[in-house]
Amino acid sequence: MDFIFSIMDEALFASLSLFGLFFVFLISGVPISVGIAVSSILTALFFLPADTAYFVAAQKMFAGIDSFTLLAIPFFILSGNLMNKGGIAIRLINLAKLISGRLPGALAHTNVIANMLFGSISGSGIAAAAAVGGTMAPLQKKEGYDPAFSAAVNIASAPCGILIPPSGPLILFSLVSGGTSISALFIGGYGPGILMGLSIMVVAFFIAKKAGYPVTSWPSFSEAMRITVEALPSLLMVVVVIGGIVIGVFTATEGAAVAAVYSFLLSLCYRMANVKEYLEVLRSTVVMSASILFLIAASGIMSYVMAITSIPDVIAENLMRFDSPIVIFLIMNLCLLLVGTFMDLTPAVLIFTPIFLPIAVGLDMDPVHFGLMMIFNLGIGNMTPPVGAVLFVGCSVGGVTIEKVVKPLLPFFCVLIAALMLVTFVPVITTGLPRLLGLL
Repeated sequence: MDFIFSIMDEALFASLSLFGLFFVFLISGVPISVGIAVSSILTALFFLPADTAYFVAAQKMFAGIDSFTLLAIPFFILSGNLMNKGGIAIRLINLAKLISGRLPGALAHTNVIANMLFGSISGSGIAAAAAVGGTMAPLQKKEGYDPAFSAAVNIASAPCGILIPPSGPLILFSLVSGGTSISALFIGGYGPGILMGLSIMVVAFFIAKKAGYPVTSWPSFSEAMRITVEALPSLLMVVVVIGGIVIGVFTATEGAAVAAVYSFLLSLCYRMANVKEYLEVLRSTVVMSASILFLIAASGIMSYVMAITSIPDVIAENLMRFDSPIVIFLIMNLCLLLVGTFMDLTPAVLIFTPIFLPIAVGLDMDPVHFGLMMIFNLGIGNMTPPVGAVLFVGCSVGGVTIEKVVKPLLPFFCVLIAALMLVTFVPVITTGLPRLLGLL
């Protein structure tokens, strides 16, 4: 080791070892959480005695998930799964259809608005893509919409759900960043979430007008009232949960538990699920929660290894050589966009928050602003090949191949990049509402 460190800086060697091994495991098809843990332990062995490295690894894994705040994640997952099975999606779709009926390509706009509404309840882009896309795809096909265009709209708009609260990734960022206000992140998420949805609707408007997709007729007043009343109980959950968290009635974890109970009671009222489906909801919640929590535990080892080898400090030192903060933020966004193409959102947040957040704070960017910029950026990654989870789900429910949907996705991708630049360089989009409410 002395010979290696005589020709190479310790931090550089640690970076090459840690990330090099991790990407080898990633390419080999090893589960990401296992790849993070093993690459971190192997790198630690270069700097610590073996017994110390193993002991510290176990300690950091336990410490990484020993958090009351983390309980919010399985509760919000359970809430989203219950919403998906409980007949909520169709009621939100009907409301979205009512809002967007007179626009060219009305069903495409309905898909976007429904994803925003469903995402604000379930907190999951994947759940929104499956529930809303699965309902909208046959309706759009019946009206003569190109299936690839329909799938592209669904895929591009589904990530709104990870920005509009409640949002699991925002809770995760709050934890990894050392306690950034969850209330401020939740309220700040409305700005970029709505901007994302509106950007997609603008592109869909012009494409639909050019293609001559139909406009939906207005329903009668009594029908409109019925649709609104049916959707109100679902939307009320957002008011109860987010309102309760913001005014301090309960914590984010308690709010997540309230959301789960509310979703369960709502599904009982709608009578849209049976005992077998409830058991499947519990099973999928356990599996999803366990995978996320193990990923968080594994990232605790990686964070420790990066800390003892000063990897974030070296990266910050090199980035700070650029005189312009604009250039630095552009480099950050480019790195995150590239990472998002081959890494899921959760591990990306866990790995890159400790690296980039200190740099952003050093450039006077508020942690809430940085967190929402990062989640927006990685949300775009959710819709890009080769590992975009929303992309796969959207193609599956839309009945199209990835090859066919890539071209229709390009205009949406371009407008989302432009929206990302606005979120990055116009702080009021993310911090204006939290400041107005006294959360910052």
